[in-house]
Amino acid sequence: MNSPKPPLQAVIIPVTPLQQNCTLLWCTNTMRGAFVDPGDELERLMAVADQHGVTIEKLLVTHGHLDHCGRTGVLAERLGVPIEGPHPDDKFWIDMAPQAGAQYGMVGAAPFTPDRWLHHGDKVHVGDLVLDVYHCPGHTPGHVVFHHAPSKLAIVGDVLFQGSIGRTDFPRGNHADLIRAITTHLWPLGGDTAFVPGHGPMSTFAAERRSNAYVANSVLAQ
Repeated sequence: MNSPKPPLQAVIIPVTPLQQNCTLLWCTNTMRGAFVDPGDELERLMAVADQHGVTIEKLLVTHGHLDHCGRTGVLAERLGVPIEGPHPDDKFWIDMAPQAGAQYGMVGAAPFTPDRWLHHGDKVHVGDLVLDVYHCPGHTPGHVVFHHAPSKLAIVGDVLFQGSIGRTDFPRGNHADLIRAITTHLWPLGGDTAFVPGHGPMSTFAAERRSNAYVANSVLAQ
């Protein structure tokens, strides 16, 4: 017998010169999906959605940094779909998109206003999927994380990486807040939860608790 298809499928599409991990996720029952952090290279993103037969119904944003959302508003207008996220504390970052775009050579970066700002405890629907929203400040004040519990998958933006954590030296960054968000919001999701970081390869929370130089259990116990 064929095994049942998983409710969620996802592919990672690195975009921008910073190789930011845009995620295309979709509901396998409805084939309706969303891009998480579509920062740039919009034609390439849509080609991947078309390749997988996915109809994009919304755009999700983890935080307001340019590589994650610089052209999200452009794509939303082009597709006629809503934007959900990040938390409103990142509005000042989104508003700075044109200046940041000029600085980093990203032509066409533009500010936008999400159709829905997200807060801790919110739910996001994509097709038949329900994603839980966790507010995880520290890298930016309005950073959010998306978690699909049945798939044991989290999309964490720049909160946590394989072997590292997000920078906290940006305006309104806070190292203590970031550590608190990781330990109180991410670790309880379970060690077998896999996560897509904002840059670099995937990992699991268990692996990071074992060996991450910043948040391993042995490091935090010191």
